[in-house]
Amino acid sequence: MTIPHTAVSARATSTTHGGASIQLITGRDHPERDSSTSVAKALALLSSFTPQHLTMGVSEIARRAQLPKSTAHRLLSVLVEWEMVTKHGTEYSPGGRLNELAALAAQPATQDLRRVALPHLLDLYEMTHETVNLCVLAGDDVLYVEKIHGHSCVNSPARVGARLPAANTAVGKALLAFSTAGVIARAADNLRPATSSSIASPAQLAHELAAIRRTGIAYDRQETRPGLTCIAAPIHSWSGSIVAAVSISGPVRRFQPANATAAIRVAAAGIAKLAQEASWQRHLGR
Repeated sequence: MTIPHTAVSARATSTTHGGASIQLITGRDHPERDSSTSVAKALALLSSFTPQHLTMGVSEIARRAQLPKSTAHRLLSVLVEWEMVTKHGTEYSPGGRLNELAALAAQPATQDLRRVALPHLLDLYEMTHETVNLCVLAGDDVLYVEKIHGHSCVNSPARVGARLPAANTAVGKALLAFSTAGVIARAADNLRPATSSSIASPAQLAHELAAIRRTGIAYDRQETRPGLTCIAAPIHSWSGSIVAAVSISGPVRRFQPANATAAIRVAAAGIAKLAQEASWQRHLGR
């Protein structure tokens, strides 16, 4: 899947974690799509919801979708009727019907991946009591397909079904490092730093991906969210192609990623083995 390049309007603020001042870069992405039809406008309304904006009033939704308030109100009424959006008083949130459609959209390979990975994800959680993620690549974003929340975890934009810029995350960099040159080039051309620690240049990205290829381990050093650190390992198919990535994340004050290197390698290898067996069984059953 190819994710269209986006134009980002960003502003910078500063925050302090562990004595270090880290710049947090915030903004909104607006894909350049044809928005002239009612369907496109309705999709723009639905796309205005994000993990950070799950409940909003009509004015905010209209602003984020770049639509007149009257148009947003009219289309939201239709989406509510179809249970795509739920209305709570004067505010709206994603509706239950979207969960049903999301389940239908899941590919068999992804369903198999989640099923076979879960025991290994639980093992990592039991060993660390930190947050564990399973992700796949979607264009130059990383898509979170499974997540187990840790104890007293740092607030993170990473949620099941959420997408984040791959170059900002440990799982994303683990996936990019073993992707094709074209995928890496698109990610390098569309860097969207989230903090002052995020990768901000193609040269920096290339240097880090080269290191990941040598070690088989990727890190997020407060690049997604200040105060959050992460370690990840790629999951390969039998042919060597990249399938997914698994990660452990936690607060910098408590979690030492390097201490989890052996565990993340074992989990990635175990998931790869079971995913390949599930793939064979699926093909044999046809």
